[in-house]
Amino acid sequence: MKIALDPTPFHHSHSLLEFPKIAKDMGFDYLQMTPHKDFIPFYNHPKADDDLIQKLARAAKDAEVEIASLLPVLRWSSPDPDAREAAVRYGKRVLQIAVDLGVQQIGTEFSGRPEMAEESERAFYRTMEELLPIIEREGLHLAFDPHPDDFVENGLEAWRVIRGVNSKNLGMVYVASHTFHMQEEPLEIMRETGDRIRIVHVSDTMNHHASHGLRYITNPPGNPVRVHQHLKIGDGDVNWDEFFHGLAEIGFLDDPNTVMASSVFAENENAIEVSKYQSQTIRELTERARSGK
Repeated sequence: MKIALDPTPFHHSHSLLEFPKIAKDMGFDYLQMTPHKDFIPFYNHPKADDDLIQKLARAAKDAEVEIASLLPVLRWSSPDPDAREAAVRYGKRVLQIAVDLGVQQIGTEFSGRPEMAEESERAFYRTMEELLPIIEREGLHLAFDPHPDDFVENGLEAWRVIRGVNSKNLGMVYVASHTFHMQEEPLEIMRETGDRIRIVHVSDTMNHHASHGLRYITNPPGNPVRVHQHLKIGDGDVNWDEFFHGLAEIGFLDDPNTVMASSVFAENENAIEVSKYQSQTIRELTERARSGK
């Protein structure tokens, strides 16, 4: 397992090429590249040319850090045909960037719409039909996160959608902060999905179902909103012993190709301290789970 830093908290204080050194300084040997204006911005065409990709690869090598995964967010499942077709074009460039950086693992979101679930699912399968030949030819692995406010938010239902593509090159991202949106218990999802969970994001969140649904109140009641946080471990309601022991049970912790990314976004003002805390705590919880304690 590769323990990686998601550098999002440093996006506004440091340049793209500084991220590898930041990761190393925070105690990480791996980096997960998330949407950035100079790299692969949200929903738009990648902005990194071959020269910048080479500079990023050199910066990673100099820092003795490996780029473990990319996290593009594109409208793969958009019910809008123009947006979906654009995502396919942008996605082809993303796949080439992964190849050029020597990155095998890519994590992403479905990026459809819950109010148009059927149309979004059709769009998803259409996109996969177009991109899967490239993904399989290049030996890449693409994993999907059932993100809150997507056309599929339920954990097992997301796995069914992924499984339907019928390719070992596709899998699932398990985001701990989305635990209380995925409905099923974490162990149920992990056991059903097994080794097709390729990436996990480690950050805490509050259970918005607690207190009879009154932990968070929106007015008027019944607003179609989703709420979650990306807090440091221990600041929310995620059962971390269950989370790490579940990953140990399915073999995730001992797989050299899986990626565990620290993805805390709620404390940018303390990003250095929080990142170091995450690095140390993730390792401690991993060793505890491996030992069965």
